[in-house]
Amino acid sequence: MEVERVQTLAIRGLNELPVKFVRPAHEQPENSKALEGVMVPVISLAQPHDVVVKEVAAAATAWGFFLITDHGIPSPLIQQLQKVGHEFFLLPQEEKEAYANDPASGRFDGYGTRMTKNHDEKVEWIDYFFHLTAPPSKVNYEIWPKNPPSYREVNDQYNKEMLRVTDKLLEVLSEGLGLEAKVLKSHLGNEEVELEMKINMYPPCPQPQLALGVEPHTDMSALTLLVSNDVPGLQLWKDDNWVAVNYLPNAVFVHIGDQMEVLSNGKYKSVLHRSLVNKERLRMSWAVFVAPPHEAVIGPLPELLEEKNPAKYSTKTYAEYRHRKFNKIPQ
Repeated sequence: MEVERVQTLAIRGLNELPVKFVRPAHEQPENSKALEGVMVPVISLAQPHDVVVKEVAAAATAWGFFLITDHGIPSPLIQQLQKVGHEFFLLPQEEKEAYANDPASGRFDGYGTRMTKNHDEKVEWIDYFFHLTAPPSKVNYEIWPKNPPSYREVNDQYNKEMLRVTDKLLEVLSEGLGLEAKVLKSHLGNEEVELEMKINMYPPCPQPQLALGVEPHTDMSALTLLVSNDVPGLQLWKDDNWVAVNYLPNAVFVHIGDQMEVLSNGKYKSVLHRSLVNKERLRMSWAVFVAPPHEAVIGPLPELLEEKNPAKYSTKTYAEYRHRKFNKIPQ
């Protein structure tokens, strides 16, 4: 069955949103406006180590989210990453369809559109491309775009930077829990930790006040490291309000995910977030999910548990966690 792509709909020049994209009234952005001007945490990694540890732990605890600057990722590389991703989505539709994935059969790698599981679920205004970039044993270059020709080289280079920044963040987050620097990484699979690239593409939307690019959710990964183009749209849930996150050039957005909340026994919060769309402008983001291998067993770290702080989460494999999350089964 051929999937209708959101980009194709947008190119067609709709004046009105198809009903399947219209969110329930309480979810529509015009009825759930975000607070503007609230400063989200911005943390420079160039500060003294103990200051970085303190600020990251505070942000992960209070927000489940922060922006990092001075991270050492060359800005020309971020621009190249965005250029090759954007160029893929400009390819002829039949060329993109050669990479189509099939989540129903468990094949998530490739080109996709978030479509409904049942007739009541609303559809998100997004197309995407998804593939693993680490570890090498899990990378399937066959599914990576052949066009533009520099796609692989740029993404391999960016992956090296992501691995470096991930190591730094996991060390800092471990120390923020009062633990040795390597503890979190060891529980997430050490060198088998998986990095998953997801390019999110939100075409211009005829009625953005009625739709969502991505509905409210928490990420099932341990961390998400994201860069976006200059079109804002990310919103976080904080203190019973949506908070709009402003674009900051060359900053990396860091989301705390479900596995980090479980490992920290709830000290670090997995952030609830959503993505809005724009009437005139294309919005794109590049999210790298840092996740344990499927066979990794994830539960609250024993070093954090005591009589006054018993385990708040069950222990299970990441594969089991994913299965429950996808199928909306309680954890």
